[in-house]
Amino acid sequence: MFSNQQEQAITDYLILHKLPLDILLEVKDHMISQISDIQADENLTFEEAFHKTQKLWESEFKLTGYSLFYKEQIPVILKKIVNEKYAGIFRKALLFGLASFTVNLLLVYFSANQEMYNDLFRFYNSLLVIIPFSYWAFSKKMRRFVKRDFKYRENSFFTMYQQNFGMFAICGNMIFQLIIRDDKHVFRFFRTDDPVTVLPLVLSLILPYLLHTIIFFVLINFYEHKKSLDKMKNFLQA
Repeated sequence: MFSNQQEQAITDYLILHKLPLDILLEVKDHMISQISDIQADENLTFEEAFHKTQKLWESEFKLTGYSLFYKEQIPVILKKIVNEKYAGIFRKALLFGLASFTVNLLLVYFSANQEMYNDLFRFYNSLLVIIPFSYWAFSKKMRRFVKRDFKYRENSFFTMYQQNFGMFAICGNMIFQLIIRDDKHVFRFFRTDDPVTVLPLVLSLILPYLLHTIIFFVLINFYEHKKSLDKMKNFLQA
């Protein structure tokens, strides 16, 4: 067992590398286990084993670029973990987006005419933005969860998920731009014999699917962010 001061030394070392707190605690557990093993196998002091462990992890903390949309460089280990976790979230978002796309298509067959389809399309797509936004707007607790600059010791983000919340506002605005237009291509293609231009039809089908997928991606991010904060409650209180 390590003392509180020794555990704090490990925490401070990881904070220095600007790991988000949820990832920091995950890495910290592995590092503590490794330090403990080195101490036992080589009969070293904590300081010696900690220094040796830092050397072993050196390559993982080298800085690397993340994406075109993220200017700051991040540690290699953070990039690996983020890519792995976001891949799982994105797969879920694609499935939810596909389900939402199916609902959009069903609206065509539930509609008696073009005007009814436009109204149903606007109503359904508006709900995808209004319900999450209302949940955030009328809940102080939820607003606290999604502060983008909410940091631990003014240095590390509380979770890896915080950076993505701005996408919701962007996608919400794009959806509203989409629904204020009267789209005649989808209804005309599926319910009438009128000719339809291919490009506008494809765009009318793909754009809502892409926007819904991104919104679900952000919503799942929010859920994972909240879940991570709940898991860290004891650590934060301490």
